[in-house]
Amino acid sequence: MIHDQALVDDLSVLGEGTDVWAYAHIMKGVQIGKRCSFGDHAFVESGAVIGNNVTVKNQVLIWEGITIEDDVFVGPRVTFTNDVFPRSPRGKSAAERYDLKSSWLVSTTVGQGASIGAGAIICPGANLGRYCMVAAGSVVTKDVPDFALVMGNPARHVGDVCSCGSKLDGPASQSTCQHCGQTPEQRNL
Repeated sequence: MIHDQALVDDLSVLGEGTDVWAYAHIMKGVQIGKRCSFGDHAFVESGAVIGNNVTVKNQVLIWEGITIEDDVFVGPRVTFTNDVFPRSPRGKSAAERYDLKSSWLVSTTVGQGASIGAGAIICPGANLGRYCMVAAGSVVTKDVPDFALVMGNPARHVGDVCSCGSKLDGPASQSTCQHCGQTPEQRNL
């Protein structure tokens, strides 16, 4: 389903069963998997890669160089960034730097099953591990391990979560989930 107020520059980039809601803009040159959902006012820039079963809520900004693996939840107003030292490429002092993408573009990968809470900011090159959880409003400045729960500004590792999303009583590599019963062995750690 593509809402009549959505802007999709190239319909062929959308995987089967993907929904795009009002005022979302998906540029040409992206890759989007099957059964995804993009909420109102979401923006996806050319060069972004998004897997299957990804939920992108309202007002999310996904830029070139961002890769989001399967089964990820991206909460409302999450902002990804891709340039460590941003300047206007139209300005004299920075124009030369922006001639080559390799001199400024920093990629970020969001691992399978990760969840990112509302209003979080993901800084350039801060990769998110599988099934990790970023608390709402956090500013992620460095890599987040698999199954880690991070929060704050800057985001700090405060615990671990199960793939079901419940907080664990200890490290994911040693704890059985009290909610769903998943063991460390089942998490493939």
